[in-house]
Amino acid sequence: MEALDLKLLRSFRRLWAQALAIALVLACGVAILLMAFGMERALGDTREAYYERNRFADVFAKATRVPDHEMGRILAIDGVRAGEARVEHFAILDLPGKVETVTGLVLSLPVNGGPVLNVPLLRTGRLPDADASDEVLVNEPFAEANGLKPGDRFSANLDGNRRELRITGTVLSPEFIYTLGPGALMPDNETFGILWLPDRVAEAAFDMQGAFNSLSVKLDPAAREEEVIDRIDDILAPYGGLGAHGRDQQLSDSFIDAELKQLHNTALILPPIFFGISAFLVNMVIGRIILLERSEIGLLKALGYSNAEVCLHYLMLAGLIACLGVLIGWAAGSWLARGLAQIYAQFYEFPYLIFRKPLGAYGLSGVLALLTAGLGAAQSALAVARLAPAVAMSPPAPPRFKRNIFDRILTRLGPSQAVMMVLRSLVRWPVRSGLSILGLSLAVSVLVASGFFQDALDEIMETSFYRANRQDAALIFSPEIPETALADVANLPGVMRAEGQFYQAAVLRKGHLSKDISIEARRPGADLARILDGDGRVVEPPASGILLSQRLATQLNAQAGDIIEVELKGGRNETHMVRVSGIVMQYFGLGAYMDLDSLSALLRQAPRVSVAHLRLDQNAVPDLHALLKETPSLSGLSMMTEIRQSFRETIRENVIIMTTIYSVIAVLITVGVAYNGARIQMSERARELASLRILGFTRAEVSFILVGETMLLALLAQPLGWLLGAGIAKLLAETSSSDLYSIPLVLKPGGFATASLVVLGAALVSVLVVRRRLDRLDLVQVMKTRE
Repeated sequence: MEALDLKLLRSFRRLWAQALAIALVLACGVAILLMAFGMERALGDTREAYYERNRFADVFAKATRVPDHEMGRILAIDGVRAGEARVEHFAILDLPGKVETVTGLVLSLPVNGGPVLNVPLLRTGRLPDADASDEVLVNEPFAEANGLKPGDRFSANLDGNRRELRITGTVLSPEFIYTLGPGALMPDNETFGILWLPDRVAEAAFDMQGAFNSLSVKLDPAAREEEVIDRIDDILAPYGGLGAHGRDQQLSDSFIDAELKQLHNTALILPPIFFGISAFLVNMVIGRIILLERSEIGLLKALGYSNAEVCLHYLMLAGLIACLGVLIGWAAGSWLARGLAQIYAQFYEFPYLIFRKPLGAYGLSGVLALLTAGLGAAQSALAVARLAPAVAMSPPAPPRFKRNIFDRILTRLGPSQAVMMVLRSLVRWPVRSGLSILGLSLAVSVLVASGFFQDALDEIMETSFYRANRQDAALIFSPEIPETALADVANLPGVMRAEGQFYQAAVLRKGHLSKDISIEARRPGADLARILDGDGRVVEPPASGILLSQRLATQLNAQAGDIIEVELKGGRNETHMVRVSGIVMQYFGLGAYMDLDSLSALLRQAPRVSVAHLRLDQNAVPDLHALLKETPSLSGLSMMTEIRQSFRETIRENVIIMTTIYSVIAVLITVGVAYNGARIQMSERARELASLRILGFTRAEVSFILVGETMLLALLAQPLGWLLGAGIAKLLAETSSSDLYSIPLVLKPGGFATASLVVLGAALVSVLVVRRRLDRLDLVQVMKTRE
């Protein structure tokens, strides 16, 4: 091996601790990049393959009752490749041994010829027999959650008629990768399932012979989706069409898209933080090594080594550190990407997982890591390459200091000599001090930004589940029932209070902007499901006008006082001009609210309700479930107490995992900055510290100088870290929000305090590890070192 190669390996071995600290920080950036891109690609590829193999539709539409002959007109639309009409209806299920009411979504299944679109993937058993009236398929997660298997029987209330059904098989469907029941905020496979009945049976059960109420359409690649949707809306409008939409508004696909978007944003936001810190650490270490090896550099040049060879030697040392970080990051990122992708595949109910190593992400992360290390070492390496041999062999000129206003202030304050040395060191090396503060502040910001999610989710829970929605349960009716029927609902077992709410499909427009939405109408004085403004105060629905949620108002560019168009769907298809009465707060979905009498007047009908919100006597809940299983016109029951509990448990588990990961990341950043800074300070001031020991300073006083400088830097980093963390949290909140949900920016003092304590603790441990070297200093040997 060449002499420089041997020197390179020996230097790397001697600096293993500092190199490892830097490599771990760099590995975090590499791992997060791989994990985010790996998971994004795995989910995206799996979804794409699943959609293609099972012919997932491009456009969806619902209506009240459409004659079958209209399918001819729909299939004749330019750009439509295939279409499938079906019957879709909610039903109440009675499972053996289960007290709780279970909701099912019943879909008609073409048995002869099989489905054309959204083809269910058979997992166990067989398809229902075309001539059987009691055979059914169920989705696999629902069967597993309730211990059901082919051959088991259960009862279903199909439009008021109780029917015994026998399971012939379990399936998965591309339509229900993320399955939400009516009124639910998270999947609950135990209380909500998907059922496929033979089309003949489903049509007879829901009085839909010769008609359909649900439509799926597959488009040609060159088709213009907007034009096809407009044509479908025109055809379905006379039959109570509720508005066709593309995949972007299909509930399951929307959740997958939101998750993919969040993974993409993670890959763009977090890795640059780690690469920037790594570049700074490499710059510190390589710069100090070059300073300590000036005489050796001079000898190398005197012996004939070129400037390029010397420069390349130190760049290669930085490259070795980067390679170590890349290898660790690749290993950790691959493991995390595969493990989390498998968890996601199960959570989102994919039948399989396509995981291909993202070679592009491996290459990109490796190149970025090498560039990071190279940029960090470039300044020092190029500077040493320009040194003449004679100059390099001479000790560097001591820095020239002069008294300034800071020195005069210190003199007047009269601190101890040790404190004076610490403060002067920070002021006389402002760039290095500033970069150290920036590195430590980034560690604080990572914890602040990750901790904000927990505070935000607590705020969502408190607002959505306890201040806005305070009901114990919600009964869902299909079709809607007259408001007068609430008196019968109030007489059900255990019902202490019942309040109605009506949903009306509509399109809101302002200028060229429009949004498909469901208007919620309720009575003033509602106490179980309330509307809140931005300050959390209860707002009553206006006697005339409409309230918009903040995100919906932003998308329509609407403000209080503006006039917007409201096109009512599902029957009359009339357009009315309505004034925006105010802007309110909503974290789930996009909300638009009106007074029940006002909306009923626009529809020219007596007030009706789609949902009944209930306050329950928990002791009578079993009796209520037993009666609801026999109740006609009831489409579903949402137990809000169970939804709250499920949401809380899921969020708590996710927050614990996320907080642990980001705490480890913050500690690694802190250790990388604090440990390397203390090591460099130790090597630079070894002679100075030894002199103090010889002059009679105690070990504690000398240690204070070393520890005090690092901890003072850590303290100064806190305010900047809080500010950066708040900025990152705001960016994450904005990029994570979608039509499905929004994340409020909630920053509490406890989150800032926790972040500071973790970083200060990690910094203290790091510098104390370096301080142990003071106990092993050979004072005589150190004093022989040249200045």
